[in-house]
Amino acid sequence: MEQIKAYLDQVATISQADWEFFISKLQRREIPKKSVFLQINEIENHISFIESGVVRLFIPKENPEKEITFGFSFKDQFISAYDSFLTQKPSLYQLQSLTKTTLLSITYRDLQEVYKTTQIGNLIGRLTAERLFLIKSKREQNLLNLTAEERYKRLFKERPELLKVIPLKYISSYIGVTAQALSRIRKRV
Repeated sequence: MEQIKAYLDQVATISQADWEFFISKLQRREIPKKSVFLQINEIENHISFIESGVVRLFIPKENPEKEITFGFSFKDQFISAYDSFLTQKPSLYQLQSLTKTTLLSITYRDLQEVYKTTQIGNLIGRLTAERLFLIKSKREQNLLNLTAEERYKRLFKERPELLKVIPLKYISSYIGVTAQALSRIRKRV
């Protein structure tokens, strides 16, 4: 709980009453390594704060080699299939832990109660929406404006720890190239 408190304290002052009400709604979830914890066509019922671990967002395909990875989330970040969470309609993608992952989660219903009762709920909703929008926007701009090699270099300049925890097949999908093309890029770099 200290991590999420420190994260939120960076952006706002939270009253003790709001904090206590908010944490009473949080649930700690331990997700084993390589577990899909939101399946395609399930309704996302949580916004979660990652205490530890790495999560991949992806679109599954019949052939696992053709899966499309479009996002990663790390320690001290929020994660959700946010479009499904907001609309309460089935998700078009999945969430998978790439490492053993610990989440602090709040349900849709509980967050609605936090929104009505406190100021912190609106803050969390806004921060999550802003973060997810910025990630999506940055990824789209990178795909449109950068070469595959530039996307690879930028990814590892910004997140050098990726090589240690994320399989190369997910990285190649994320930057929009085949595994063979990524291999050639890595040899040049």
